[in-house]
Amino acid sequence: MYKIEKKDYGFKLTFADMIHSDEMKKWVGEVKTNVATAPSKFGVFVDMRTLKPLPSDAQQLLEDGQKLFKEKGMEKSVVILNSTVIKMQFMRLAKDTGIYQWERYVDASKESNWEQVGINWISKGIDPDK
Repeated sequence: MYKIEKKDYGFKLTFADMIHSDEMKKWVGEVKTNVATAPSKFGVFVDMRTLKPLPSDAQQLLEDGQKLFKEKGMEKSVVILNSTVIKMQFMRLAKDTGIYQWERYVDASKESNWEQVGINWISKGIDPDK
């Protein structure tokens, strides 16, 4: 399951449970539609606290979506997760797509104020890693 919401800072994405390539293809299509009307600079907040590890074909499609966000003006992104496996997978994907330097990861199992920490990174540039 996925959801894309427009927010003041840009976009909030929710990825949950198991997402296969057919559903990820639909997501990429929605990303294309949404970024077409996005401001020139924006942030992306990604809540994937309940996401299961993605199959390789879905990972490739996710990379396509990440590249679209970056090409259209994404300045910062934050990923909220609850799993070390998912964190490692998405750090690798971010490195592969060239967005790693703008992306931060917040472990919701260790940070009770995870949502505010993420928004502070996107909106105010307060680095959660420092």
